[in-house]
Amino acid sequence: MQKKPLRNNLNLTVPLNSEDGVQGILLINKPRGKTSFSMIAALRKLLGVQKIGHAGTLDPFATGVMVLLIGRRFTRLSDQFLHCDKEYLAQVHLGVVTDTYDCDGAVMQQSDGVPSRAELDGAIAQFQGEIDQIPPMFSAKKVNGKKLYELARKGRSIERKPVKVKVNARILNYEYPYVHILVTCSKGTYIRSLAYDLGNLLGCGAHLSNLQRMRSGQFHLRDCFDGALFQSPDLDMDALRAHIQSNLESIDAGNSQLSKSSR
Repeated sequence: MQKKPLRNNLNLTVPLNSEDGVQGILLINKPRGKTSFSMIAALRKLLGVQKIGHAGTLDPFATGVMVLLIGRRFTRLSDQFLHCDKEYLAQVHLGVVTDTYDCDGAVMQQSDGVPSRAELDGAIAQFQGEIDQIPPMFSAKKVNGKKLYELARKGRSIERKPVKVKVNARILNYEYPYVHILVTCSKGTYIRSLAYDLGNLLGCGAHLSNLQRMRSGQFHLRDCFDGALFQSPDLDMDALRAHIQSNLESIDAGNSQLSKSSR
């Protein structure tokens, strides 16, 4: 499917400080322990801009690339950025299952089984290309108008339909109980579910113990501003503003190039 251009009938170069306030895209490295929406709230306070959106959230324990869209001209582009593929470094903890499928959940099951590297290689081979994935109960996905996590917090679990996603998973290192995996995936993929499903295939159970988003579409971790500085007395506002990208032409070119290279 051909991607829509990001210009969206806008001027190719939007002034950083227009009459509507600061406009642009800010890439941040979200720190561990912070919610995605707390980062947005902090940036609103720093810039004095209320209209700030995102191109994909991260769980509180996760770190890495968050694409923040500042101002009306850029928040209108959120759907186009949300559909880009993403790349993660994931750490999976074998032998422990939690109710949320990650390190923030309550432990539900434990196993002392130690899978061999050959067994691990065979299991990870099941997570290549287009796969069916069942979303976790602790997720914002809606079923019959209800967010799943709202039901999960009440102790309820309901049947969820599998969703087709595209995944490429590669093992980087295995030292029991930890498996380090590089994952490239399409929109809507839950890395927590991947960890849970991997544990099921191995027969020992597992949960996601660490996650870092390395890339979101054309945007890389190396280009991110340190989000931990948002609430630091050492924050340099000039440096923060310098990280805000407002040239739609260069953003569009980067997106088009990434689209071609991923075909």
